Amino acid sequence: MRGQNTIHTTHAALRLSGAPEVLEAVDIPGGKALIGTNAPLIPDDGEGPIRGKTLRPFRMMKRVVTNADFARFVDQTGYITEAERFGWSFVFHTDVPKDIIQTQAVAGIEWWRKVDGANWRQVNGPGTENTLLTDHPAVQISWNDAHAFARWCGGRLPTEAEWEHAARGGLGDIRYPWGDDEPDDTGFMPCNIWQGRFPDGNTGADGWMGTAPAQSFAPNGYGLYNMVGNVWEWTADFYRIKSLKKRVKEKLNAMKGFRLLKGGSYLCHQSYCHRYRIAARTGNSPDSTTPHQGFRVVWDINRSDGVSET
Repeated sequence: MRGQNTIHTTHAALRLSGAPEVLEAVDIPGGKALIGTNAPLIPDDGEGPIRGKTLRPFRMMKRVVTNADFARFVDQTGYITEAERFGWSFVFHTDVPKDIIQTQAVAGIEWWRKVDGANWRQVNGPGTENTLLTDHPAVQISWNDAHAFARWCGGRLPTEAEWEHAARGGLGDIRYPWGDDEPDDTGFMPCNIWQGRFPDGNTGADGWMGTAPAQSFAPNGYGLYNMVGNVWEWTADFYRIKSLKKRVKEKLNAMKGFRLLKGGSYLCHQSYCHRYRIAARTGNSPDSTTPHQGFRVVWDINRSDGVSET
């Protein structure tokens, strides 16, 4: 079915701050987009019902922003990320460097630890230079950091509707970018998620214990890589849910101002966080950073030369 979609690959020019490089992107057709699902697995997240929205064509990076991309941005602008300014960030417990004896756990989700010196350059703390993995996703990136990068390259973050429309790859009402077949721990592993018993036993059967290269696994029908799994992706939208349930309203009150993320990550598993589905969603504060949060940029197609006027 993928062959029914024509993939137009272009290069969206980085226009601001004298950026000399290009980010490879694909054209996403406009028209009627589907958002959500009529078969929600986590109803309190606002996954349903399915609904439609008319979108204009836009251009989206075929992969998330990599360490190499983000390094160019930092080199040219002198930008300092929020994790660097705060002096610490969250690290998954099994990835904390062994020479760091004591860390502070997050109540209720003790597998997240506060580690001094963790940031996009040293994802898991001092001595863990992730920038050597130039083709891997840039992580430990806040929404504010992602927004700054997008502005620098003349683009913006995608809306939830745009993100879901792109993730479906022209296949309509499907659960995953490849269709409805469920990933498992042994035979069918089309994306980078957890295999084994969360949170202590990741077998890495898909080939990766952490992030995979941003352009890995098979692309979807529009030529987009890793729309689910690998890293959560920041969107332009606030995290909102339409619900009359008291517990949902209380949850939203505690998440006021949070931004929406889509796609799940390498830490997701069906037994715990089955959010590596197109309709799945979560939220986080715009200054939060973790080693499984990244982003990709979109551009409006509103001029004959295809360059956004954002």
